[in-house]
Amino acid sequence: MGRRSRKRRRDPADTGGRPAERVSGRPDREPRSADPAAAPDPAAAPDRPGAPDRTTRPQRRDAEARASLMPLAPGERPGAVTIGAVVALALALANLIAFIAGVKIHGKSGGAGAIVFSVLMLAAAAGMWQARYWAVLGFEALLALIVVVFSLLLLRAASIEAAGLALAVMGFGGWLFWKLVRAMARIQMPRRPVGPGDSGRR
Repeated sequence: MGRRSRKRRRDPADTGGRPAERVSGRPDREPRSADPAAAPDPAAAPDRPGAPDRTTRPQRRDAEARASLMPLAPGERPGAVTIGAVVALALALANLIAFIAGVKIHGKSGGAGAIVFSVLMLAAAAGMWQARYWAVLGFEALLALIVVVFSLLLLRAASIEAAGLALAVMGFGGWLFWKLVRAMARIQMPRRPVGPGDSGRR
């Protein structure tokens, strides 16, 4: 005669008042926080003393160049900016004199274009004399255009004199352009206070 197995329903009281699903002995795990701020950010971790330097050589050169720049003192003007102001003034005066004298290029006079160019050059000269960033930037754009134009003229030069003139203009324009780039970086920096040795410095 077979025995009928009876399943005994477990009373919650036998488990000490705990729910049946917690009797298995497995502790309930708290849900993990989904807040990204709780997780450590590897990028925000401080640099270790022995960590390798991952900066490239151009980045190191740029950092050294920025560190070597000296802010302008009040009233100071870089030498390259002074040269640019003088060149802009000379171009304006030469253009005005040529317009008044009636000089024609390829049988045509400058007309209103000569006057506009002279006014722009006078404004650039006045702005660079006061070490204004916009004036230096505009004059650099003109220098780049002049270098490109004389590069094309050098290819079509019919004599040694024309080739020498084109090379001279290209060399001077390229040199002044490079010097003005560094001067622009100094103009953008905050002005430093006037020191005892900065009086009358330009």
